[in-house]
Amino acid sequence: MSIQLITFDLDDTLWEVAPVLESAETALREWLLGAAPRIGEAEVEQLWHIRSELVAAEPPLKHRISELRRRVLLRALRNAGYEDEEARELAEQAFQVFLAARHRVSLFPDVHSTLEVLANRYRLAVLTNGNADVRRLGLADYFQFALCAEELGVGKPDPLPFREALRRAGVAPGEAVHVGDHPLDDIQGARAAGLRAIWYNPRGLAWQGEAAPDAQISRLDQLPQLLAHWSAI
Repeated sequence: MSIQLITFDLDDTLWEVAPVLESAETALREWLLGAAPRIGEAEVEQLWHIRSELVAAEPPLKHRISELRRRVLLRALRNAGYEDEEARELAEQAFQVFLAARHRVSLFPDVHSTLEVLANRYRLAVLTNGNADVRRLGLADYFQFALCAEELGVGKPDPLPFREALRRAGVAPGEAVHVGDHPLDDIQGARAAGLRAIWYNPRGLAWQGEAAPDAQISRLDQLPQLLAHWSAI
């Protein structure tokens, strides 16, 4: 079968996510200490503890990371003594500060050029467990749709996100390829759903997963030639 659909992971596939999240957490902490002084440094340091408690009590929240962060902030603010209405307003403001910083990414150099080439030949889509929005990143024109774990209620490596992508695109598993950096979430998840999987591996790591990728690349601009080769077989 010819390739019709290519789905992409986002974090650590189109940009490096660790510095982005670190910067976003710093922006959030600084905003909270300035705008909600009752919360104090100690309460800010408790955010991850609150997160663990919430996920333990309601496991599906781990796939709804925006809602989870809002609840973490709300509980922290209530614990600091803010009344419910003010706590909700501050929690939403704090979340928006974090979200804005979370979208200040530095795309890998070959992202735009590669997506432009591929979008002229294939249908492209996003499959992400995160809460990055391609519309806020100037990438939406490349993709026909984006699916996130928060919307679906389940994330990769569960086969549901991959199957939903196939359903929306109206293609068979053999006509689709997934590209991502994570051996479990991206590669094994895609393979389990019947898609071919390309491992984005810029650091040249040795494969240690179970179901090996169908191919691996160290640069995104290697994708067009690889996919053209597969289509010619």
